[in-house]
Amino acid sequence: MGKVAVVAKVFPESMEVFEALKSSIQNEMKPYSIVEEEIAFGMKALKVTVVLADASMGSDVEERLKKIKGVSEVQIDEVGLI
Repeated sequence: MGKVAVVAKVFPESMEVFEALKSSIQNEMKPYSIVEEEIAFGMKALKVTVVLADASMGSDVEERLKKIKGVSEVQIDEVGLI
């Protein structure tokens, strides 16, 4: 089996929880990378890349991210075999 990379854009509830959210994602998801992305007017989102076994196909990444405190919205941007 190969591996799957899932790239999700995570929007915080507010910028006051942004750093805490970034830390929570790091601790709970153990992502391959987290990149801050400027949205508009001082708002930022996090682009989170998670690498998983091919069998899971990343189906639960969105749900796991949504359960983290401080997450407003999650969008899956990319899913690909690596």
